[in-house]
Amino acid sequence: MKRVRPEARYDPAPMLPRLPAVPRLNAARARRAGGRRQAVPARLRQWLSAPGSLTARLRLHGQVSVQVISQGRQTLWPQEQKALRCTQGHVREVVLRIGGRPAVWARSSTPLNAVKGPWRAIKGLGTRPLAELLFEHSQVRRDPLITQALATQSPERRHLARQWAHLTPPADSLAPLWTRRSVFWHRGHPLQVLESFAPWITQLPAGPRRR
Repeated sequence: MKRVRPEARYDPAPMLPRLPAVPRLNAARARRAGGRRQAVPARLRQWLSAPGSLTARLRLHGQVSVQVISQGRQTLWPQEQKALRCTQGHVREVVLRIGGRPAVWARSSTPLNAVKGPWRAIKGLGTRPLAELLFEHSQVRRDPLITQALATQSPERRHLARQWAHLTPPADSLAPLWTRRSVFWHRGHPLQVLESFAPWITQLPAGPRRR
């Protein structure tokens, strides 16, 4: 698997949001993560259910940059295998930063044949945001958002925590817990995007600032 660790800034031009996708809560995971009941903070719930381009919303709060952690062929997580109906896929993991501060950990996954077809542009994105592919093509369709908390001892949570620990200063070392995911479709080929929000992002409103 090719590992890349560049970090770069890009033009903060606005992006138009698509029609909102109605969020769906994974009740079993939402009620319990690591053996304890979990309540979604109201501010975080706004981020988890926000429609349209997440990158565009982050740009309302400062300069956004994309850091690519890894990209290439991987064995998919069990949930991804079920959603994409394959065991191997092309996976891209990135961190979105606001003013240099890690704000969102994101993982996109798609079948290997899809990166030879309609999703082939993902391989050449580099430090450009995935939103450039998802929200600028009229043929792309999005399934409803699904929200869940990652179980403390799950392989997915441990994977995220290991990466987060290398990205953040001690003050921001608490790894994200809550995630949202949805599947995008282009010419019949799926691409799943999972996004996990840093706890500090609850300090920021998910919508435009009021004047």
